Amino acid sequence: MATSRLDLRLDMEIKNKAEKASALLGMKSLTEYVVKLMDENASEVIEKYESITLDNDIFDQFMDACDKADKPNKALKDAASFAKEQGF
Repeated sequence: MATSRLDLRLDMEIKNKAEKASALLGMKSLTEYVVKLMDENASEVIEKYESITLDNDIFDQFMDACDKADKPNKALKDAASFAKEQGF
């Protein structure tokens, strides 16, 4: 059950279009439509900014370099510390 509120003020034209879209999709309410859109979009944005996608050949090169790597040097340890501090 939802426990948080979000109050919005928007242009009547936008509201009318959203209500029409909601009805066309068979949604019970404009709120249901807006919540669905927000959830889907937020998930997409988060995935875009919190993931890395590589081509197969680049990933293979990365893994090969990891397999051949010596012990971590100071620069690599510093980079790992920095990444951890930044929440990566």
